[in-house]
Amino acid sequence: MTQQIQQPPAQEPVVPVTSDVPAVAALARAVEELIAQGLDEQALTAAVRAELEAALAAGFELPAEQVRPDPERYVMYPLHVAADGGFSIASAVWDVGQGTPVHGHETWGVVGIYSGVEVETRFEKPARPGVPLVLEGTDEWGAGQVTVCCTTDDDVHQVRCGGDQPVVGIHVYGADIGTLPRRSYDPATGGVHWFTSRWAG
Repeated sequence: MTQQIQQPPAQEPVVPVTSDVPAVAALARAVEELIAQGLDEQALTAAVRAELEAALAAGFELPAEQVRPDPERYVMYPLHVAADGGFSIASAVWDVGQGTPVHGHETWGVVGIYSGVEVETRFEKPARPGVPLVLEGTDEWGAGQVTVCCTTDDDVHQVRCGGDQPVVGIHVYGADIGTLPRRSYDPATGGVHWFTSRWAG
């Protein structure tokens, strides 16, 4: 039987966002300048990782409404969305016991932990639909730690809160992640469906 490949839905319109938190605004300017250099994904994500590590090490405070967990599901708050949709910075919050499905991003991404503990389980990106996923490993990330979570060739993981307090991550993506259609996977069967995270209000 031929595996049906579900086509992604159209991307929603981009609505620019600019943070009034100085550290976030400075990070956004740095990322914009790095993207303008035309670096390949490996060099770009390494440079963004260094910028995010420095921002977290210097310390900054996000408003309470941008780190508030939702009792029903994990949430992503827009901290910065470029006018052209070329990149975004999010505050992603998981309450205790919450996690994501296994998913991809369809773009590059760098994640730094603002507070709490994140548990990340990584899978090999499947070469075709309908193939069970291969587990690569699991890591725990604590406050101040930064990782390249995805590139075009390495783009499938699952994330959950790993502690007794909510985990808040600062996520930098090479697209407007709140409007970008992305793949979710059934790891046992390799089945795929498309979803959009959508920004929290």
